[in-house]
Amino acid sequence: MIAFMVAGTGSGVGKTTIALALMATLRELGYRVQPFKCGPDFLDTGHHTSICGRISRNLDTWMLPAEANRELFQKACQGADVAVVEAMMGLFDGKSGEEEKGSPAEIAKLLDLPVVLVLDAAKSARSIAAVVKGFENFDLNLRFAGIVLNGVSSEGHYRMLQAAIQSVTSIPLLGRFPRNPALTIPERHLGLHTAEEETVASNKTPHFAEAARQYLDLTPLLKLSYSQSLISAHVHKIPHSDVRIGVARDNAFSFYYEDNFELLRECGAEIVSFSPLSDKELPGNLDALYLGGGYPELYAEKLSANLTMNKAIRDFAESGRTIYAECGGMIYLGQSIATLDAQDFPMAGVLPLTFEMTSKPVQFGYAEVEFTEDCLLGPRGLMVRGHSFHYSRLRHNSELSTSYRVRYSLSGKTEAEGFRYKNILGSYIHIHFRSNPSLAPSFVQAVRRVREQAAMR
Repeated sequence: MIAFMVAGTGSGVGKTTIALALMATLRELGYRVQPFKCGPDFLDTGHHTSICGRISRNLDTWMLPAEANRELFQKACQGADVAVVEAMMGLFDGKSGEEEKGSPAEIAKLLDLPVVLVLDAAKSARSIAAVVKGFENFDLNLRFAGIVLNGVSSEGHYRMLQAAIQSVTSIPLLGRFPRNPALTIPERHLGLHTAEEETVASNKTPHFAEAARQYLDLTPLLKLSYSQSLISAHVHKIPHSDVRIGVARDNAFSFYYEDNFELLRECGAEIVSFSPLSDKELPGNLDALYLGGGYPELYAEKLSANLTMNKAIRDFAESGRTIYAECGGMIYLGQSIATLDAQDFPMAGVLPLTFEMTSKPVQFGYAEVEFTEDCLLGPRGLMVRGHSFHYSRLRHNSELSTSYRVRYSLSGKTEAEGFRYKNILGSYIHIHFRSNPSLAPSFVQAVRRVREQAAMR
């Protein structure tokens, strides 16, 4: 098996473009490619999945214990020929400036992955050699599989950069990428457009593969050999499903950790997708709903106009059945959302909360959550981890009870959160269920308990 990480010297240097190009050309060559993303990003993973035909997984050493990352990596790599891990931010960027916690470098060392280093060379000359040398020597426990120069203007420019780099290091120079609009995925306030919107697989994959063929030498990567001993043959047996969980999945709702679904399935849940945008009714015989994050604000008018679905959601909630809603899903359950252009759109009308969009991120970053009462996801006192990722805020709260005490890692601020109403739990925090092994079992057990109580009435 071949495995490597694609990392950058910082954000915006083109590592996503390079990672997608490598995935596309490896897939074209006939390899079964398993993609991963470092950190809590939901957007890049969607594009990975679209190109590779295998679900991309999030690796994260802040949200998840080391062993959970190893298990996640091992299980996802079953049946794959190549693992490509896209880093986040810069290679050494993590939770703080003083340590590597949460950084791609920490993940690379944890999983013994060599690194393909991407540099933005558009405005560079000989000084780029100093950058390469600095990254090579910063942590001698890291291995480098190659270097890719992005934004190179011409063949002459590349030759000059090549000579400078090869004078200071023996790391293979895999090639260069020019600026190419055909490889650009549009961005907005939360990052890249989603794979659901852009349909990368049908529109852009050939361009990514062609660029990699034309500009990159994959030979050093194809010679890599990942230790098979690190890929265990153990596979969890999926039990018979006795709980049906409806999951909102469409252009408005696509921010999910795929491992959350896997863990729910291992506990006996069947995941049933539906679209709040286009479906008129919920799927039949559902025991619970899981409404994830996404872009409800971009589709607010259409969500608001789907009156039959909104009524179905309200009826489901009033019946006392279980609903778990994160970020955009919680907004959708609210009374209304005010967009930046001063329009106010009614939402499903389940929770007595109203929301408004903001021009800047609100409490962005990692979050540690303590349950302040027994709730859908676990008992009082349980500590879990997740991520906050939104450009909106709560405008009005009719004094709903809360189940969380949240501490935001960047600001250090703490607040009561995790809003509870009937058997509904809504929060801005995207919790990764692998951050605590009891989360998925607690969720499924709570759904069973609510169903049994309803049957006894």
